[in-house]
Amino acid sequence: MDRAAFVREQRRLLALERDAEIEAAERLRCSRSDAELVARGVTLLRLEVADLEPGFGGRLHAVLRPSRGGELPSHRFGPGDVVALRPSRDEPAIGTGVVVRARRDHVLVALDDDDADLPGLLRLDRIATDVTFRRLDAALGALGVERKGEAARLGEVLLGDRPAELARTTAAAPTWFDATLDASQQEAVATALRGDPIALIHGPPGTGKTTAIVELICQAVARGDRVLACAPSNVAVDNLAERLVLAGLRVVRLGHPARVQPAVRDVALAEQVLQAPEQKLLRDVRREIDQGLRLVHRAKSRADRAAARDQVRGLRRELRQLEGAITAGLVDGAEVVLATTTGAADALVAEREFDLAVVDEAAQALEAACWIPLLRARRAVLAGDHRQLPPTIQSAEAAAAGLARTLFERLAARPDAATFTRMLTRQYRMHERIMAWSAQRFYDGRVTAAPAVATHLLTDLPGVTTTEWTSEPLCFVDTAGCGHDESEGLDDGSKSNAGEAALVARLVAGLLEAGVPAAAIAVLTPYNAQVQLLRDRLGDIDGLEIGTVDGLQGREKEAVVVSLVRSNEQGATGFLAELRRLNVALTRARRHLTIVGDSATLAHDADLCGLVEHLQQHACYRSAFELGAAD
Repeated sequence: MDRAAFVREQRRLLALERDAEIEAAERLRCSRSDAELVARGVTLLRLEVADLEPGFGGRLHAVLRPSRGGELPSHRFGPGDVVALRPSRDEPAIGTGVVVRARRDHVLVALDDDDADLPGLLRLDRIATDVTFRRLDAALGALGVERKGEAARLGEVLLGDRPAELARTTAAAPTWFDATLDASQQEAVATALRGDPIALIHGPPGTGKTTAIVELICQAVARGDRVLACAPSNVAVDNLAERLVLAGLRVVRLGHPARVQPAVRDVALAEQVLQAPEQKLLRDVRREIDQGLRLVHRAKSRADRAAARDQVRGLRRELRQLEGAITAGLVDGAEVVLATTTGAADALVAEREFDLAVVDEAAQALEAACWIPLLRARRAVLAGDHRQLPPTIQSAEAAAAGLARTLFERLAARPDAATFTRMLTRQYRMHERIMAWSAQRFYDGRVTAAPAVATHLLTDLPGVTTTEWTSEPLCFVDTAGCGHDESEGLDDGSKSNAGEAALVARLVAGLLEAGVPAAAIAVLTPYNAQVQLLRDRLGDIDGLEIGTVDGLQGREKEAVVVSLVRSNEQGATGFLAELRRLNVALTRARRHLTIVGDSATLAHDADLCGLVEHLQQHACYRSAFELGAAD
């Protein structure tokens, strides 16, 4: 592969994607009224700065509350969201930040600019940012620089300039830390340990990919390797961190504290700094910063405010120096350092070399994102499933030109892929009838259900009564001919279907009446407009999860109801034609899956027609007419 040409093209495609994301966010803000933006949950109006407080690294945290008191309107702000603060709709942003927490009566924002002069009243808008793209571009730039030694060999193999191999070994099979590993998991881990310098673990839905990765990392640490473990999403990183802690490893989780889940907060770098022996000295400096911030907030004149800011600025420098020394020691003392793929651009990682980089969910990460951790290691293992959802790409031009093709997918398609790739073949989630279509369509029938889950049903759960739905693992409700036509949603290209929403509401009610806990049920749909419609009908049910397919990837529920939405005379199927999205939707359920859709519309697509035929043969089939749920 021509490395220079590859880097140039990847940079070009990333620039297209960056521009598309920023343009889409700005177009939404400018083309919708404030009322619509608030209704969508992406804007909050008339907020006041109730307080300022110091956060990790001396960053300034602003507590924002409704100016008239009471609770905030329903919104979609959450930890990790990037936001802009504006005096009004038509004025430029006076600052940006990251949401630390969102409560009913306030939002806490970590400000990027410590010196931002916040007005009495402001608005909060969710925004796109180019920070991630700058990190991706920097990684590609580093890739274009010639390297030497083992690090150079890894790059050459990944770019196809030399073949991958398995290290020759006469050592006996490892002693497994997890004695429950099945044969395919053991083979995948053993192959990954011998990867020279790359290995792939292909994990179809429910096959215990994370279990295999944890075993791999434990084995690598046991032989003295320092490991950098990454994934494209914070949720996936936190899941891996939680499992590694349970395995007894010393780990440090890098990343903005606002993006770390409570379950692993104890191993987050910020929390470990708080527990460090030097904390008394840090506390004293923070107390002085807190006092200085209050002076800034209460200053009566511009001169007093400037003086107070100068004092705080000096204290922050002192705090950063102290925390810098502590954080370096914590990272050096960890057996495993965890971060998102883009978070691996952190200077704490860039200054260190690792023996092994492990990238989980690599089939959902842009190739450039994977290069960030890979450029910091001598060997690498990628784990994922290129038969599930690829990364989300805003720019159609960039996607068509190859940005959507991941490093995992590219390596899996290589002629020598069989040398370094192993697929997990025993799944531990789904009833065998729920998994059957996916196993045949995507995995050549190689995936089988473990005996413990092969026949389990909702009726096996305590407190669940036997009904037509709870005693069946797979159901198909066909809306063909019922007049449940799709409608245009508010979002460009989004769709909704009121008739299907009514059916789904009735099906969920039936599951709840049978004793299935709401927290054990998920309602999925490919379209945001349908999500909003379903939340309007079912949003008052505590614990019930309603969302898009993307939101449940990597997770599972005991029962899942899928609303396919599309129903039109033209046979247009939209998102449904992306079979990898459908593969995710239909493999989240453990004991029960109901699919609601229009067989007449689906039949216009050859692959979807195959799904309908499978459901007609293997599912409990019901026409929507029978359920009497016409809207």
